[in-house]
Amino acid sequence: MFKKRSVLFIAVLLLAGAGFFGMKMMKAKDVSDTVKEIHPFLGSIKIYISTTGTVYPKNRLEIMPPVSGRVESVLVKEGENVKIGQTLAWMSSTERAALLDAARGQGDEKLKYWQEVYKPIALLAPINGEVIVATTQPGQTVTTSDAVLVLSDKLIVRAQVDETDIGKIKLGQKAVIALDAYPDTKIDAFVEHIYYESETVNNVTIYKVDLVPENSPEFFRSGMNATVDFIVQEKDGILLIPAQALHKDNGQDYVLLKQGEDKGPEKRIVQVGITDDKNYEVLSGLTAADTVIITTKKYVFPSGGTTGSNPFLPKMPSAKKK
Repeated sequence: MFKKRSVLFIAVLLLAGAGFFGMKMMKAKDVSDTVKEIHPFLGSIKIYISTTGTVYPKNRLEIMPPVSGRVESVLVKEGENVKIGQTLAWMSSTERAALLDAARGQGDEKLKYWQEVYKPIALLAPINGEVIVATTQPGQTVTTSDAVLVLSDKLIVRAQVDETDIGKIKLGQKAVIALDAYPDTKIDAFVEHIYYESETVNNVTIYKVDLVPENSPEFFRSGMNATVDFIVQEKDGILLIPAQALHKDNGQDYVLLKQGEDKGPEKRIVQVGITDDKNYEVLSGLTAADTVIITTKKYVFPSGGTTGSNPFLPKMPSAKKK
């Protein structure tokens, strides 16, 4: 019981000391205004909606054998581009595989005869695309439900967009993709499809959006995670001012304009457009030749001699005069 009371007493002392120090800090004096002069400048503003996505094949096609049997050879490898009708692999049916195995025991001439008479089955590419899975090895037994190879016509990024933002996404809209594995490489893309049916992810309603890269880099891989920035609004070559320069009064936006050495600043009403929270677009009221004044308060805390002392902290003994 005594220990609990001691801990409680110490906690009260610390809180009181913190409050006392906070009151002293609040007595900081306003020394002066820091004045900065700038000119409106030409630049660009881009307004984004940021979300996450995953790289997927747009059309994922599994190449399955027409009959059960054995894979004799695979002619392609992962990452290789193939054309429609191209032979991807050769396989033997179960009967042909058994016949060839029996012929091997009768000599090379017998084996060659049956290889010519009983032709293997060719697995052909039904689309133009890229081989994204090629893990089946020659000699491996397969059934009609096994995928020998997997093709993809092209890789896309499927993003998840919150329902509060989906109304700002349009077909053909530009976006920028950055893969988590290659964050410094920015990939331009456009919206190809917006799904109509929603999904609930972590109690949040989202809609899937498919984006097609304008130029898919070689390191694009199915399953990679990505950050997607949808460009909602974009303007280039517009007149801008920093957000700190803009003030509001009675619903009007204004800036402080420099008039001269002996004159005070002029309050100039301006009309602004879009903003990215760093800069504002100036629609009217300013030109690039105007000088805008930005004022910020500069504070300094009292020196040690005027702050007083904390009564809850032990005092250092003063030096004795000789």
